[in-house]
Amino acid sequence: MPPRIVLASNNRGKLDELQRMLAPLGCVLVCQADLGIPEAPEPHRTFVENALAKARHAAQHSGLPALADDAGLCVDAFGGEPGVDTAYYATRFGYPKGDDNNVRALLEQMQGIDDRRATMVSTLVALRTPEDPEPLIAVGRVHGEIARAPVGSNGFGFDPVMWIPQFGQTFAQLPVEVKNAHSHRGQAAQRMVEMIRAHWV
Repeated sequence: MPPRIVLASNNRGKLDELQRMLAPLGCVLVCQADLGIPEAPEPHRTFVENALAKARHAAQHSGLPALADDAGLCVDAFGGEPGVDTAYYATRFGYPKGDDNNVRALLEQMQGIDDRRATMVSTLVALRTPEDPEPLIAVGRVHGEIARAPVGSNGFGFDPVMWIPQFGQTFAQLPVEVKNAHSHRGQAAQRMVEMIRAHWV
């Protein structure tokens, strides 16, 4: 039976993406919700601290090695926000939490702003046990611009408005395999696969 790693997330889009990206390891990612594990608090102001807190929480409740991803959108014109608050961005403006509302709120807030530069960041943390003194940490970053309207139907989150100059398209327009190879999460996952192979296997 392939080794199991608990993913400290209830986001199915993230689970599917990471399962594909970590396929070279031959492990199975298990969503924490499927093990009855509640979401961990994320009180910190940095991606790495939140990912570490989530991974520890999942490892503690499952008894399995854990992987957590704290990712977000950092918009230059907003001084790097929404950052660690990306998932809840829409709630600041009276919308319910959700990808479509996040995109709507962002486009509303960016009306009349010409500096559209933004970075998508993914910070992956892997732990063998809750007390693992040597967490593996991998970071991926992609620089792009916020489109003026959503385009494309692939992906999730801010993918429909994250325009990537290298491709002349948004993340949501790219074929899944191209996106996974070049995205912030794809970069972090490639580094994580190398680290797990070097340190765990």
